[in-house]
Amino acid sequence: MAACTSIAGTSAVVAFLVGTWLRHGGRPRRWTLVAPRGALTAVLVITAVGAAALLGWFTAQWLPAHTPVPSTPWLERLRVDLPVSAALATTIVTLRWRSTTTAPPA
Repeated sequence: MAACTSIAGTSAVVAFLVGTWLRHGGRPRRWTLVAPRGALTAVLVITAVGAAALLGWFTAQWLPAHTPVPSTPWLERLRVDLPVSAALATTIVTLRWRSTTTAPPA
C-alpha cells in the first residue's frame, strides 16, 4: 500500500515540481547552470526533504489531532516515506536534468 501511495505518489509529484522548476518555462535560471552539480543537487534535495518532512509531520501529527481522521500506522510511516522519496526523486531529476544542459558562455 505504501509503495503505491506515499512513495510512488510523492516521487511523481516531487519529480514533476522539481523538473518544472528547473526548466523555468524552457529557460533555466543562470545560477542552476553555473552552480557546481553537487551543490545544486544538495540545495534542491535539502529543500524538498524539508518540505516533505513538514508535510509528513502535518499528516501524521496535526491531522489526527484536529480532524476526525484517526491516527494509524500508515500515517506514521509518512514521516519517513515522504522525505526519503522526495530525496530520491529530487536527486535523480536534478542530476539527469543537469547532464542534459550545458553552461551558457561566460
